[in-house]
Amino acid sequence: MSSPRILVAEDDRFLASLIRQTLEAQGMKVWLASDGGEAAEAADTLVPDLFILDAKMPVLTGFELLGMLRREPLHADTPVLMLTSVRVEADVRQAIAEGASDYMTKPFRPDQLVRRVRRLLAEAPAAELQRAVML
Repeated sequence: MSSPRILVAEDDRFLASLIRQTLEAQGMKVWLASDGGEAAEAADTLVPDLFILDAKMPVLTGFELLGMLRREPLHADTPVLMLTSVRVEADVRQAIAEGASDYMTKPFRPDQLVRRVRRLLAEAPAAELQRAVML
């Protein structure tokens, strides 16, 4: 199996770099988008196996991007991890209601991120097959 492809939408360059280094050390391919608009543009080209979205970003918020992804057949079943500093219960409920696969708050430990990402990837084999057929 090829390396999992992950698209990270995070406007904090330091944090985005940390996420990339953490996941690439685990053999994953990681692409970074500095805002939701850039991530939306890259999604169809990259066809990631997993999205990691910050909730508060310029251009499109993580919630807006999540809604767009869930309406797109190509990404409707792709796991989405919301990774954000927003710790409000209403935002967690909104993310899950709009189709987020998981919700994780910052700050986080790199090993926690790796465990969550691996779990989400392991739970999504049918979606991976569906995307492969659509390509």
